[in-house]
Amino acid sequence: MGRLTGGDPSLLRRINSAVVLHALRGADCPTFTDLTRITGLSRPTVEGVVEGLMELGLVMEAAPGEGEARRQGRPARRFRFRAEAGHLLGIEIGPHRVAALLSGLDGRIIGASSREATETASADERLDRVRVVVSDVLRRAGVARSSLRAVGVGSPGIVEADGTVRLGTALPEWTGLALGERLRRSFRCPVLVENDANAAAVAEHWKGAATESDDIVFVLAGLSPGAGSLIGGRLHRGYGGAAGEIGALHLLGREVTPEKLLSTTDEPLHPLDERAVARVFAMAKQGDVGAKQAMERFIQRLVHDVAALVLALDPELVVIGGWAAGLDGVLDPLRDELSRYCLRPPRVTLSLLGEAAVATGALRLALDHVEEQLFAVDATVTARR
Repeated sequence: MGRLTGGDPSLLRRINSAVVLHALRGADCPTFTDLTRITGLSRPTVEGVVEGLMELGLVMEAAPGEGEARRQGRPARRFRFRAEAGHLLGIEIGPHRVAALLSGLDGRIIGASSREATETASADERLDRVRVVVSDVLRRAGVARSSLRAVGVGSPGIVEADGTVRLGTALPEWTGLALGERLRRSFRCPVLVENDANAAAVAEHWKGAATESDDIVFVLAGLSPGAGSLIGGRLHRGYGGAAGEIGALHLLGREVTPEKLLSTTDEPLHPLDERAVARVFAMAKQGDVGAKQAMERFIQRLVHDVAALVLALDPELVVIGGWAAGLDGVLDPLRDELSRYCLRPPRVTLSLLGEAAVATGALRLALDHVEEQLFAVDATVTARR
């Protein structure tokens, strides 16, 4: 689009279109009169905008209500936003599974699919699994790939703006992978790649445990924890996308690597995977002294990692997600220790979205991209009559 100036008629049309479309999405089949009242625009302007949106396929005329149909005379025309005019995908690529959520332009989920993956799968094998999951969810929902308007992706690692994984130690062959470029070959729409913990933070703020808070930290608690944070309701990625990589804090002390923290013997835990750690926690529940000590060390490490972020960011809320969030005894030590270390301890709670958090956040990122195109209007410019 060319440069727009304040007096440019095309800018005025764009503003009015966004205002009317936003009103249509938020109202229940409004009439022209309703839209005129909601938007403050003139009746002729509203009628012209609605006709244009109908030509674009974003709006359609709705059937009159049952009461209106019974009345004599022609009922007022009603209109609705066509959420089915396009679709969005949110994809999670993780060590153990690939998952996808499908929605219309209103963000309401209409399909889901997932497949297990192995930790040792190559990058090509993992991306093949993504293609299988996407094809499955589209087929089951009866949605054509061509109707996709945007795709969001949540992936482990430090992700650059173009979707390249600058550093990703959780998945084989992931460091340096041009993930965004590889995935764009499969879609004829924008593909937005984000760190998985960042995506999960967005999800919890959208429809999880943090809907009432704008300053939050989401901790993706695992063997190497990561975190995503929102400051003033906006995702904080940092200068190079590496904000929240608290899993690297163990590098500050050579004796606190996960392999040593979780060992029940004098030797490092090997292999270090979630199944092995789950066994350690199961032994702790059964009263094994060495396992209980290992569990306490693991939780203490998590406490220190989270405390570092809390001291730096002063969030209102800390949300704990990831597989470790399902372990008994995680919340109370976190609350107690944060009270000791932090000047203003935050509230601490568990994720409400569970394993769906990353894919849900990826879907929200896709929705944000589309909303920017359809609804965003510079706050300094008001709708003109």
